[in-house]
Amino acid sequence: MVPRGMNPFPSAPADDLVQPFQIEGANLRGRLIRLGPVVDAVLTRHNYPEPVATLLGEALTLCATLASALKFEGVFTLQTKGDGPVSTLVVDYRSPGDLRGYASFDAAKLAAAEQRGGAPVPRLLGAGHLAFTVDQGPDTERYQGIVALEGATLADCAHAYFRQSEQLEAGIRIAVRRDRGKWRAGGLMLQRLPPEKLQDDEAMDDAWRRALTFLGTVKDIELTDVGLSASELLFRLFQEDGVRVFDTHGLTGNCRCSVERLTSVLSSFSTAELAVMAVDGAIAVTCEFCNRHYNIDPATVHLGTP
Repeated sequence: MVPRGMNPFPSAPADDLVQPFQIEGANLRGRLIRLGPVVDAVLTRHNYPEPVATLLGEALTLCATLASALKFEGVFTLQTKGDGPVSTLVVDYRSPGDLRGYASFDAAKLAAAEQRGGAPVPRLLGAGHLAFTVDQGPDTERYQGIVALEGATLADCAHAYFRQSEQLEAGIRIAVRRDRGKWRAGGLMLQRLPPEKLQDDEAMDDAWRRALTFLGTVKDIELTDVGLSASELLFRLFQEDGVRVFDTHGLTGNCRCSVERLTSVLSSFSTAELAVMAVDGAIAVTCEFCNRHYNIDPATVHLGTP
């Protein structure tokens, strides 16, 4: 536990990590996410326009923030579908910490939307839904939660999901920015746990409101500052209430595409369909997530019914 008023944290910066923490005596736990090279690699592979890159960076950060708070083995997916210029965002987190994501957008609609201005969700995503899916493999039932795209930001949509679907009290802050040509992102999430026996409900309510007030003071630069470590930021926010930090775990930007996976997908097509796909004797495939290009020989594909 961190004694009140004493900063025991190292000042060395750290990136691409999840920092779990809890506030002592208040039934509050949280996650602080710091993304550097991982988010920069995802956003620069496709050369997205800045508004699209920023939105996808927020989705990556939100996905890591929510998924890292769960105990599961598998894939957590965050997906949006809307009628705005950015028709689709898809981000997934594979335990213990692999992130990837992509965005589909209409350039002409995006230019018109930027002229109009407004909050990012209604301006870029429009009307639609945000879905969270947890898939732990073929022998388990998938869990999915859906909420309407209502609010100014993706964090607002997540707040609405917690209120409507989970009856959980949570606060989330997300920040994405470009610093000297490199993308950076950060996320901070607080969760209120059920009260323990003999705890003063009024005191717990006060502690929750106080923590949310501190969360609201966090600046974007603090969440994304390469020179400010995760533990230092937590001390800066919650030192008066006593904050306990736990071991961090890393986040990586690994895509799961491979020749084997793509060949398996192509095996559902008939011989005739594969022949139509092939150009100069190969089927060209580009991964939407990592933008890697593959040339697959139709002869290596397990063919379906002609």
